[in-house]
This record gives sequence, structure tokens and C-alpha cells, in this order.
Amino acid sequence: MGAATLSTDAVVHDLLEDPSVRDQLLERWGGEVVPGGTVDRGRVGAIVFDSTEELAWLESLLHPLVGGRVVEWRSGLAPEVELAVVEVPLLFETSMEDAFDATVAVTAADETRARRAGLRGTELLESRSDRQLPQEEKAARATYVLVNDDSLDTLEREVAALMERLTQPTPSSL
Repeated sequence: MGAATLSTDAVVHDLLEDPSVRDQLLERWGGEVVPGGTVDRGRVGAIVFDSTEELAWLESLLHPLVGGRVVEWRSGLAPEVELAVVEVPLLFETSMEDAFDATVAVTAADETRARRAGLRGTELLESRSDRQLPQEEKAARATYVLVNDDSLDTLEREVAALMERLTQPTPSSL
């Protein structure tokens, strides 16, 4: 919708292809996570979502790298960019909210989330959700909340309205 965007999940996927990250995964977990030289994200997920120790290790490796990529991306934006959006699924869990001018929580009913995850082929939804704050808490912490229980058209209208609000000049910027 015209905003500059960055997905931290996409950054993680890129990092998993980085040779130094791949080598550290190989050293930690062996060849089964890097068959044919490519990281098997499903195998990595099975390991880390079954062990809090392994998850903590992976996050200690990836989170600083992700943070660095976000900073690099933001500093590389052109001055005329009106709105920059960074998608951070674990924003509050990783205490990154202070890095942003505003936060938006997009919530949906648990049944809706599970159905959508199944349609995407996302496995291990329950173990992934278990490490996240409840949606109600995310909504309470966020600057803005969008409820995504309706159609994509409805969500797009709500996002457009929020974008308009976020790009309006404030008295301090005049």
C-alpha cells in the first residue's frame, strides 16, 4: 500500500542462507539440519520448538543479526519515504518496541489463526504460539490494534485508514 516494508521473518530466512550462520547450525546440530548445503528450516523448527535451551541458543545467534539488518534497512531508506513498516512477530517478547515510533498489533481469533496457518502449511503453530504473548497483551501494549477476523478487503480498508492517520503531519512536524 505504498509503505516501505521489511519482514523480520524474511530477514531470518536470508540469514539462514548466510554461510557463517549455516556453519554454526551445522556445528551445533549436525548435517541433518543442512542437507545438501541448504538449511532445512523445518528440521531447525522441530529442534528449537522442542527445546527451550536450543531455542534460546538460536535466538541468541539470530536476534542481534536481525536487529542489525533492521537498523541497516532503516538507515538506507530515502528521505522521501513517508512510512516504514517492520513486521516483527516477537516484537514485545524481544523488547524491541522502543525502537519504533508506533506499534501495531494485528489480532485474530485463535480458530481463525489456526485455520489460516493450516492453509499456509505452517506446522507447529501451537508450540510457536506458546512462546508468544497472548494476543490480548500484545493489543494492550500496542499503539494501534487491527482485528483481522474479516475479509482481506476489510483489513485492507483498515490498514489504509491507519496509514492515512500515521502519515498526517503532527503539530510538532509543521
